[in-house]
Amino acid sequence: MTRVKRSVAKRKRKKKIIKQAKGYKWSRKSKYRAAKEALMHAWTYAYRDRRTKKRDFRRLWQIRINAACREQGISYSKFINALKKNKIELDRKILADLAMNHPEIFKKIVEKVKK
Repeated sequence: MTRVKRSVAKRKRKKKIIKQAKGYKWSRKSKYRAAKEALMHAWTYAYRDRRTKKRDFRRLWQIRINAACREQGISYSKFINALKKNKIELDRKILADLAMNHPEIFKKIVEKVKK
């Protein structure tokens, strides 16, 4: 069995971790063990928050749509229900954008579903 020396591979792996920890404070940016631990936490939070971000945006869109609907004299739930009954397939992201940036178009949609 031949002897395998691992120093080159090990150094490369450590340098990769240290490079990813760039911008961290104190020893977390320069010491391998601290950097690895910090990155493990960071990756966990990043994974979790990629999912949380979707929830947060959906809640924001609902709030914006509700505010715009109330100005037109209809509640959010009745508006969404009326959209589904009239087979208008606009998602909440688009509706929230219309409510914020193009209120006249949103008003026309509300008038259409009110009938």
